[in-house]
Amino acid sequence: MTLNIQLANFDDPALSIFLEEHLADMAPHSPLESQHALDLSALRQPTVQLWVAWKEQRIAGTCALAVLTPGHEELKSMRTDPDFRGQGIASQLLHHVLATARARKVDRISLETGSMEFFAPARALYKKHGFDQCQPFGSYIEDTHSHYMTRTLHPEPTSR
Repeated sequence: MTLNIQLANFDDPALSIFLEEHLADMAPHSPLESQHALDLSALRQPTVQLWVAWKEQRIAGTCALAVLTPGHEELKSMRTDPDFRGQGIASQLLHHVLATARARKVDRISLETGSMEFFAPARALYKKHGFDQCQPFGSYIEDTHSHYMTRTLHPEPTSR
């Protein structure tokens, strides 16, 4: 399945709805102080890039990178529309975002996700893509409701 992955158009009302649904999906599974998802205004910041995956003229998924320090970025707003889950969209989107980060010479990508069962598929996806559990990073603190992961980006092998 081919997706059309592009940088977000923040003027698209469908994106606003999609991101609001993302926040609503997670709210029942984490206490307020453990909810770290970015809202639309935070995703518009110049230190954040948000990609949107389109399928059948619908938003199928989103994924963002936020700069923590030079060479270290945080994966944010990773979500697949429930109607498209299980079709490999998250893997394609994550592969695209990691390749983009690698091309920009980012050395490390880290993320925070929930520790509850609801977030188990996300943790499995990140593990499949080379993320390992780590200690809290950036401004995060130890939190039993959070699971922290990170991975180093190695340069793509060059063909001879």
